[in-house]
Amino acid sequence: MNKLKFVYVTYINTTPEKLWEALTTARFIEQYWFGRGNESEWKKGSAIESRSPEGELEWRGKVLQSEPPRLLSYTFDVVGESEPPSRVTFEIEPLGANTKPQGRAVRLTVTHEDFPHDSKVYPGICEGWPAILSSLKSLLETGRSPELTWKE
Repeated sequence: MNKLKFVYVTYINTTPEKLWEALTTARFIEQYWFGRGNESEWKKGSAIESRSPEGELEWRGKVLQSEPPRLLSYTFDVVGESEPPSRVTFEIEPLGANTKPQGRAVRLTVTHEDFPHDSKVYPGICEGWPAILSSLKSLLETGRSPELTWKE
């Protein structure tokens, strides 16, 4: 049976280096991820822990690939869920004269996959990623993220 997969593509008026910094720096992450902190060394094999604004561990993972500033992949294991970890991949591609579309922006493709067909985590990430990535885009382009909260 096919596993569930979520893919989100957005274009951000920034550089690959600034986008990488936003994806891997705690002070940036807290601004667009609803006050949550994702801590890691962001090197292949490094652990990741994501904590709520109150400090509770929400999910953890392990960096699978880290190729600054173009590719980051890690496992995503939600605390308290009995399903196996899924995988998140960020692909960062600078646009140029020979890309479609052309321009000075960056294409960010986020793929979150390897969910079992009956996943309880999948519906939550389908709501979460669009909000997180929209907030990231706003922060990088305007210097401010929307004033959003995320309560279960």
